[in-house]
Amino acid sequence: MTRNKTIRSGEVRVAVDIVIFTVKENALKVILIQMKKAPFTAMWAFPGGLIDPRESLDDAAKRELKEKTGVGNVYLEQLYTFGDPKRDPNGRVISAAYFALVSGENMKLTTTEKYSDVSWFDVRKLPKLAYDHKEVAKYAAQRLQWKLEYTNVVYSLLPRQFTLTEMQDVYEVILGKRIDRRNFQRKIRSLGLLRPTAKRQMGKHRPAKLYEFKSRKPIITQII
Repeated sequence: MTRNKTIRSGEVRVAVDIVIFTVKENALKVILIQMKKAPFTAMWAFPGGLIDPRESLDDAAKRELKEKTGVGNVYLEQLYTFGDPKRDPNGRVISAAYFALVSGENMKLTTTEKYSDVSWFDVRKLPKLAYDHKEVAKYAAQRLQWKLEYTNVVYSLLPRQFTLTEMQDVYEVILGKRIDRRNFQRKIRSLGLLRPTAKRQMGKHRPAKLYEFKSRKPIITQII
């Protein structure tokens, strides 16, 4: 979380923090920004900041996401509200955390001069995080697992066209377990979420059929 303004003694402010997930290099990763200011100099944190009194939480999350990382137009939803009185040493700040899911393909990360760096990190190998962001990371990863089990939001982590094996790989990385290939593909086809394309992915073995989602909007459906 970042601080855009000084927090006066006794004042309670509201902020947003955004956990941005992707699956790349066979790992679940998140974007972190490196802090410059004390007391968290050189430490890493999720992008975020104090909201403007004139904007909604959703608008603030979208703005902070774009400003701090260069990422926009992604699936974004509110995750949880973190309100421990000691979570921010600069003052009393309540944070509405969000999480976003992105494909990560050809994505160029950028940040502002207020921060030292911005980069992807494996959720299993996170550096020491500022504020209470270790807790935020743990809850966000658990929430993502739940979401994949009963919704179709996996579409946000995949390219427009993909193989069923690539889709299964995403599930296995996030859930942390192996899934029976035949049962998975049978279940996915039965849900009617995908349609086959006329294209195939060439590889070392037999060309694999490419699929795409009929709709890239979140819906509730039991997948796992």
